[in-house]
Amino acid sequence: MPRRTPDAVDFDALTRRLDEADAQLGGDGAGEARRGEILAERALAIAGSREVVHVESVPVVAFTVGGERYAVDVDAVGQVLEVRGLQPLVAAPPWLLGAMVARTRIVPVLDLRQLLGLGGGGLSDLSRVVVVEHLGDSFGLAVEALEGRLDVPRAGLTPAAAGSPFVWVAPDRLALLDLSRLATSAAA
Repeated sequence: MPRRTPDAVDFDALTRRLDEADAQLGGDGAGEARRGEILAERALAIAGSREVVHVESVPVVAFTVGGERYAVDVDAVGQVLEVRGLQPLVAAPPWLLGAMVARTRIVPVLDLRQLLGLGGGGLSDLSRVVVVEHLGDSFGLAVEALEGRLDVPRAGLTPAAAGSPFVWVAPDRLALLDLSRLATSAAA
């Protein structure tokens, strides 16, 4: 009889023990069927926990002017510039801060504080110019601080009153500017 080393594995004995364990668990394949059921239940539970709830939202670029939060539709924004490039215009109305070059075009820059009747300081309070395009025209909106792009959930948006310079107001008081009304007010 050959001598066994302590590291040797007795595969015959191991196979017998596995067969005995299988017989105790049902041995006829029922254990395997139950195992499949458990795995399927677990897979469904995991898949259910990963469901993503899609909330319909409006993408906007938000900013602060006169201590209030405003936004414009993200599709209307052409670019955002530093206010340093702003050049004043002689004899311009108070709502027109000046003009600046934006992508090789000269665009007027509006003072929303004047157009919306807000208080505010001079040019030193303004940090950025949000250049928007509306009906083929480009103009800038001077802002104090830029929040950036936000996705505002449609649920809870309140339509603005008729004649208002806003399209809607969100529950957190973020107001979407109506660029048509702004352009009309500025021209008047």
